Amino acid sequence: MSGIGELSPYLVLILVGFLPNEVWRALGLVLARGLNEDSEIVLWSRAVATAILAGVIAKLILFPSGALADIPLAVRFGAALIGFAVFLAAKRSMFAGVLAGEAALLAGGYLLER
Repeated sequence: MSGIGELSPYLVLILVGFLPNEVWRALGLVLARGLNEDSEIVLWSRAVATAILAGVIAKLILFPSGALADIPLAVRFGAALIGFAVFLAAKRSMFAGVLAGEAALLAGGYLLER
């Protein structure tokens, strides 16, 4: 039974954090199947999602917590700019932008720690 005790935090994370979210994602997929991508509701939903994401990114840059708070504002802001520039340069590749921004953040944090 000690094996279950060691896994209990992960089981709670899956049951409370992951599964409830996946239900809504699956429902969204089913409901959005027939929607036109240029319809008003889809454009509005995309705008709201973009605004929420921008707010989260701004909060992480301006009011960080944990280990991110130890990295200076200039490095956090610079990493975001680098990530955005790479995103645009790589033909709007989200993966490339996130990878470049994260690499810049880690490199800046490492160099300032020395």
